[in-house]
Amino acid sequence: MTSVLYDVPGPRARVRNGIIGVVGTLVVLGILAFVVYRLAATGQFDPRLWEWIQFKAIQVLLVEALLNTLSAFAAAAVLSLAFGALFAAGRLSEHAWLRGPSTAIVEFFRAVPLLILIFILYFGVSQTLGLNLSTYWSLVLGLMLYNGSVLAEIFRAGVRALPRGQSEAAYALGLRKTQVMTNVLLPQSLRAMLPTIVSQLVVVLKDTALGFIILYPELLYQARFLGSQGQLGAPILQVAMVIAVIYIILCLILSGVAYLLERRSRRSPRGGDIDPGEKARAEGEVAAAQAQGGGGAIGGA
Repeated sequence: MTSVLYDVPGPRARVRNGIIGVVGTLVVLGILAFVVYRLAATGQFDPRLWEWIQFKAIQVLLVEALLNTLSAFAAAAVLSLAFGALFAAGRLSEHAWLRGPSTAIVEFFRAVPLLILIFILYFGVSQTLGLNLSTYWSLVLGLMLYNGSVLAEIFRAGVRALPRGQSEAAYALGLRKTQVMTNVLLPQSLRAMLPTIVSQLVVVLKDTALGFIILYPELLYQARFLGSQGQLGAPILQVAMVIAVIYIILCLILSGVAYLLERRSRRSPRGGDIDPGEKARAEGEVAAAQAQGGGGAIGGA
């Protein structure tokens, strides 16, 4: 059962895979070395282009931009999870009057590009409905509608991937629908869904960069502002590198938190082990649901 999706490689295959891995690593390192060499040759590491980061006012500006990014991400993540759980439950309902509208809403917002949603909320809603949505709420609501729809499919796929006998046995014991979902299905499916949920939350974090389109003062907005300052030497590339490092650190922290949650769920008596084959199938269906919803910060739009 250790090789559910593929055969265990033999000696020749292991040697071949090792050679391919070494060659691939050397190619990647060579590309990185060439990029660093070209940056150095064009003077991108010149100290005068990095002096801007020493100014206290710029440091405060970046910290405020980081807080704005985290604020939008936190609100959008919580609302997206709630939106996804609500409409996943609607799609799993046995009542057609509830399942139909839930499916229509999820499919609609999953199909509309995120950038268009943000534009509609910021420009369209204020003009047609008279609601003056701020840049913050236009961004947060846009992230919630799009990523919440993708998460709804992830939740639904994770629950549906479990063997049908799980719920049938629970019903035979006299449990109600809510008890079956919360005590039997969710504890098992959550472990299969967790990597994909974290992946989608990383997408939410990166998608906050789209706020610069409507002038929300997040990291990318401030990076473009600082990079265009002639008195600083127009260090657009240097600022972009710093912002990229910040995003990488944030994503690594989010992945670390998810890893800790996964380890804790393994120790939980309610998160009992499931068959490796069923777990692999569940993870495959969950990943397929996410792929249908798209991904990537700018690319998702």
